[in-house]
Amino acid sequence: MSAPGDILAIEKITKSYGSGSAAQQVLKGIDMALPRATFAALEGRSGSGKSTLLSILGTLMRPTSGHHEMLGQDLRNISERDLTEFRNRHIGFVFQFHHLLPDLTALENVMFPAAVHAGRETRKARARAADLLARVGLSDRIDYRATALSGGQKQRVAIARALMNTPELVLADEPTGNLDRESATQVMELLREINAEDHTTFLISTHDEKIAEGCATQIYLDDGRIVDATAHG
Repeated sequence: MSAPGDILAIEKITKSYGSGSAAQQVLKGIDMALPRATFAALEGRSGSGKSTLLSILGTLMRPTSGHHEMLGQDLRNISERDLTEFRNRHIGFVFQFHHLLPDLTALENVMFPAAVHAGRETRKARARAADLLARVGLSDRIDYRATALSGGQKQRVAIARALMNTPELVLADEPTGNLDRESATQVMELLREINAEDHTTFLISTHDEKIAEGCATQIYLDDGRIVDATAHG
């Protein structure tokens, strides 16, 4: 279903909550392909289905119907265990609310996905986490607990955590929603830098038109349907 240059493709994806006359259809037959190494924005009003779509693309939620393929693998009927393994290996997440563990240090928060995968902390994971924190400009905050960090610093830790397992795809749901304009600009510059240097694919849900305009592709969702998808050069 997906073209050779695509990291993922979905076809006729629907998502409904409830059943019978009380059923609410949130996604209404979405077709979408995402090229590898793209830097894309997902736009739409509140309630348009953006977060639901991101959850399905990130394998956090299964669609009601439709086809979902990523990295050439059909994800529709694999087991929950295999889906969790696939997600941990190939997908990173950045959320509006950073979801850092408050009692852990910045380094421990970044290491967390690797520790879950391996069942323990390793020297290699500590070294990679430290390198990632240096990359996001937080070498001097490695041993700070999450509660001692500013909002912008917490989001940069969250970005480093998302990259810990070297994912091919990072899904970001309103990653600058709780940041001031300066911090938001810094976070987006960091994401673009990672995209350019590592060829990591990014899909960023946002209400901010300035952020969307800075993305190579803009996908607009309205009432559970993609109504526009524009690529720039």
